Amino acid sequence: MGVQSFGESFELKKLIHARNVAREMTYELSSLLRPGMTEEDAQKAYKELCTRFPVEKQWHPPKLRFGPNTICNFKDVSVPHVLGEEDIFFIDIGPVIDGHEADYGETFTVGNIFAQKHIALSAEKVFREVSDHFKNNRTTGEKLYHFAKSRAEHYGYILNMGSDGHRIGDFPHHIHFKGALPETEEVVVPNAWILEIHLYNPDKKFGAFFEDILTDIDLND
Repeated sequence: MGVQSFGESFELKKLIHARNVAREMTYELSSLLRPGMTEEDAQKAYKELCTRFPVEKQWHPPKLRFGPNTICNFKDVSVPHVLGEEDIFFIDIGPVIDGHEADYGETFTVGNIFAQKHIALSAEKVFREVSDHFKNNRTTGEKLYHFAKSRAEHYGYILNMGSDGHRIGDFPHHIHFKGALPETEEVVVPNAWILEIHLYNPDKKFGAFFEDILTDIDLND
């Protein structure tokens, strides 16, 4: 059993379907979040949303971060924050659908603060650039994140190197590998890994997050 192996029940089409459903859920959830809501309200909205989608379980708890909590690492506890009229938030969900893990995350803004909109767009840009680099230069996870760090700096941001991607696949992926993407010494293969990009504003007052599967398939985003 190798680091980049899959289980006997793995089907690529099911993995991509799970990813597409998670992305759809992310956008629907983002449309439900309004100024005046708390992260607890968002958690309730997500729980209700899961009853309307084919979600079997959560392979990781949803991380719905508002305002200053957008700089938090995965295991950090959020501080109380009410979503403002001019604010930023991100969604990171990990539902299991048809026995396959999804993991999708994206940042959204409320209002018209340029700095918040810019970092949200930059997180996705860095993800796209690293993903393209992966497609054109098959390499290790460590080298991918060195490239990501340089691209983040290009846009004027700090890359959180502690938010560094992981395995994905038929549930549970951790029987193959529990570590982070940069910890692998192998050349990364498509469809086995999640790439996470978590940027900090230079003053670390807020951040932005984007994650999706590393794949060589056209997902028509």
